[in-house]
Amino acid sequence: MKASEIREKSHQEMLDELDGCKRELLNFRFQWQAGELSNSALYKQIRKDIARFKTVIREVELGINPGFAKKIED
Repeated sequence: MKASEIREKSHQEMLDELDGCKRELLNFRFQWQAGELSNSALYKQIRKDIARFKTVIREVELGINPGFAKKIED
């Protein structure tokens, strides 16, 4: 998912998506330990998605992107 797509979501949707990605990452870890992981590239992609969500959420908290912060307040 691209950062621009993440910025289009509401704050609550971002938090929900972040939580879902974390759960999915945990499931991938269990599958890897059990030797059942079929596509290891998804693990890397999910880690990057989590980082993007955290970055955008932090931008809002710091007020770095003022246009986006106004959209959330409305």
